[in-house]
Amino acid sequence: MNTPEALAHLRAETNMAQLIARIELPEHKPSGAVYFDLLESIVSQQLSVKAATTIFNRFLDLFEDRYPHPEQVTNLEIPVLRSVGLSNQKAQYLQNVAAFAVEHQWEHRNWHAMSDDDIIAHLTQIKGVGKWTVQMVLMFTLHRPDIFPVDDLGIQQGVARLFNLDEKNKDLKKQMEQLSAPWKPYRTLACRYIWRSR
Repeated sequence: MNTPEALAHLRAETNMAQLIARIELPEHKPSGAVYFDLLESIVSQQLSVKAATTIFNRFLDLFEDRYPHPEQVTNLEIPVLRSVGLSNQKAQYLQNVAAFAVEHQWEHRNWHAMSDDDIIAHLTQIKGVGKWTVQMVLMFTLHRPDIFPVDDLGIQQGVARLFNLDEKNKDLKKQMEQLSAPWKPYRTLACRYIWRSR
């Protein structure tokens, strides 16, 4: 994603050029594992990285091969999931994802044949999976190049600082969409620079 073409395109916008000049961004290798990464994303919500990693590893330890096969996740009792540190709500959400994966045969699904909007529409049918979560999967799991999560607090704060904005809420999001237009079709990379700058 950190291709010379993408970097050259982003540098054409002055504010982003200044950001790129002072930040070293490591290369990211996407896993492509939508099911697994979605489970990990749910576990990590509203937790520190350390706490999320501990709980997710305990969750993986519930399975003999440390892989949460969907059929096995759906068959686990909620108290067992709770025993690794998951809240009741998160335990249910994990089972929702697993059941949905089985129902829609994710092991045979070609995610790369689906558009960003189609994937968002598909995955947000799952209770406990919102648009922001799917956007993270699109960015970091599927390597989609032009994702811009306007609801992400870090992106909001980063863009506001980058352009000295005072707007809030809907006005801020509208400004963000307009100001990020020159970054298309590489807004995922722009966002990674913004997050890194914080």
